[in-house]
Amino acid sequence: MPRLWGRCQQVDLAKDLVYIETMTTINIHEAKTHLSRLLVRVELGEEIILARAGKPVARLAPLARKAGKRRLGSAAGEFEVPDDFNAPLPPEIEETFWR
Repeated sequence: MPRLWGRCQQVDLAKDLVYIETMTTINIHEAKTHLSRLLVRVELGEEIILARAGKPVARLAPLARKAGKRRLGSAAGEFEVPDDFNAPLPPEIEETFWR
């Protein structure tokens, strides 16, 4: 069983573009101690099994995100882009960016 007191593993996009199903079993005491670290791993796509006395009792898994379709032009007519939108900012405002 892997220990969790090290750093969480970083995502290597070149390697992790391929979905690899991973499930780690962690005892409940260790899960309570390191819950925030476990949640980071779950957010990265890992599923974690929680066990009591070595017997699986629960699973931590990432929530499926709804990727709703966005309708092109849904805000048409709700606002107007001013003619001077791309004009330079006034000097007094621009200098606040350079402090």
